[in-house]
Amino acid sequence: MTSTRERQQAAARRARLEKEMAERAAKARKRRQTTAIISAGAALVLVVAGTVWLAVSLGGDDKPDTTAAAPGASECAYNALPTEQRPPQIKDVGLPSNEQSSTGVQTMTIDTNLGPITAKVDRSLVPCTAGSFTYLAEKNFFDNSKCHRLVTEGIKVLQCGDPSATGNGWRPTDGQGGPSYRLPEENLPTDKRPPYPEGVIAMANSGQPGSTGSQFFIVYGDSPLDPAYTVLGSITGGLDLVKDVAKAGDDGAFAQQAGGGHPKKEVIIKDLTMSNPQG
Repeated sequence: MTSTRERQQAAARRARLEKEMAERAAKARKRRQTTAIISAGAALVLVVAGTVWLAVSLGGDDKPDTTAAAPGASECAYNALPTEQRPPQIKDVGLPSNEQSSTGVQTMTIDTNLGPITAKVDRSLVPCTAGSFTYLAEKNFFDNSKCHRLVTEGIKVLQCGDPSATGNGWRPTDGQGGPSYRLPEENLPTDKRPPYPEGVIAMANSGQPGSTGSQFFIVYGDSPLDPAYTVLGSITGGLDLVKDVAKAGDDGAFAQQAGGGHPKKEVIIKDLTMSNPQG
């Protein structure tokens, strides 16, 4: 028969063993938690690194730019479309630089078969959109394309900027073209009534945020469009040419969908240029 003292010593040993086992279990849980946190952190780093690589590799830089935008500059997001989402109407000319000037005023000159149309673009309001437009103009992206859509009822716009809308006649795919990237909207006229008055030039999009491409529209009469489209600038010359096109009417090709149709008086962009920023 064991003595009372021996029973007490055995109980003390069991208590110490249970305490040690509990401490080891707690340490093991902590190690597992730490490992999970580190793994999650590593995954996050990989995702961020992949994003940086994508932006840099498509933009043509040799290494990621980790510095902040310089004074008078804006960091812009030009998002490349996945290859499988690029129909034949997409024209791939690469990506603009992510850093764009946010100072100065540019003159856009649209040289058409009917005469020149000019507009003023304030880069402080649309640094990323102006940067994209300047880049595309330098690549002759718009040359020989036709303004493919005219709306004479309600919104009163002439829409252009599809690089695939070329040649004789019209195709069902006209209006589906653009560059191989998209960018977020800027300078939305949420506080303006009407949002798009006569003489505004604005960017078309698909109706989804961040879907601005190369297509733009010239507003030739006050338009009640929702303020969801980037206001690029204002027409300074040639609006009378657009109004003459509107008077000639459209063929109703888009009447059952987005509205309007191809302009009966053809407008061909022979050349589009953006001046260097001034001021």
